[in-house]
Amino acid sequence: MASLDLRSDPVDLTAALVDIPSVSGDEAIIADAVESALREQAPHLEVVRNGNAVLARTNLGRPERIVFAGHLDTVPVNDNLPGHRTSSGEDEVLHGLGTVDMKGGDAVFLHLAATLAEPRHDVTFVFYDCEEVEADRNGLGRIERELPEWLRGDLAVVGEPSNAVVEAGCQGTLRAEIRLDGVRAHTARAWMGTNAIHALADPLRRLAEYEARTVEIDGLTYREGLQAVRVSGGVAGNVVPDEAVLAVNHRFAPDVSVEQAEEHVRTVFDGYDITVVDRSPGALPGLSAPATAELVRAAGGEVAAKLGWTDVARFAALGMPAVNFGPGDPTLAHTRQEHVRTRDIRRVTEVLRTLLAG
Repeated sequence: MASLDLRSDPVDLTAALVDIPSVSGDEAIIADAVESALREQAPHLEVVRNGNAVLARTNLGRPERIVFAGHLDTVPVNDNLPGHRTSSGEDEVLHGLGTVDMKGGDAVFLHLAATLAEPRHDVTFVFYDCEEVEADRNGLGRIERELPEWLRGDLAVVGEPSNAVVEAGCQGTLRAEIRLDGVRAHTARAWMGTNAIHALADPLRRLAEYEARTVEIDGLTYREGLQAVRVSGGVAGNVVPDEAVLAVNHRFAPDVSVEQAEEHVRTVFDGYDITVVDRSPGALPGLSAPATAELVRAAGGEVAAKLGWTDVARFAALGMPAVNFGPGDPTLAHTRQEHVRTRDIRRVTEVLRTLLAG
């Protein structure tokens, strides 16, 4: 079994986690290592195992509880393991799969779990599986069904990469398909058919002319969007296509429900057959909640809107404010060049230690 020293420098702990391969669906080894380390090095915590997720918490009777959540899995390896380090002056960089998404955040949480036995708030740590694959496999969903009390708190902090800046809330997302029918014919006798791909001209024009909202919530700016993301159709190079499908993605601000977002998309494409294939609600920033405000103060008052969807929305759906706060540049996630500046790891550690220890 891989061995982890939770009390070591969070940078070193990140490197150790990175060198344990944990592609989605294959997290048993890293979950074993995390569970063993927490049981041996954090005796002040209650620890449970749920599939390939590991959960730990204090039970100190504090008035507020903060939930820290980080996924253990990564996307497939892309010639970026094992990890390695480079440095330029005082700037050290840790390279490798998961450094950004999100073993740097996991390392910070594990380090705090082992080194803060008497935090000012009760804390719950959730290290879960299968975040990088389809939503119905996400370990948080299983935990919500089987151990729902472990996800309850006054604030959730998800350790997704955020450049070490608190990112509050998140956008919602919706994917829909517009299907158009035509009539097949030989292209030499095209007048005998109806080209379904040509019929996409009108919905594509509507997209080109679409003006997305910019919304301010709690002083944060969320930019919406409605984009074509895929066009499919045609069966052969000499056949007029009798079917075409336009896939669109709508990113909407968290002041809009998924039902309202769906109705909006149907209005934009009024007159067309719309099939919604996936949708997830956003999460309001919740900056007025006491625990959220305390975290923002600990971070020096710097806070930004999350432009994208993350698992903070799952916690928001449970009725609690949630933020993203983790080391690393999110634009490097899922790339072969994935790397994190070690100063980001140390800053997130310091901010969260201030939040929990004062």
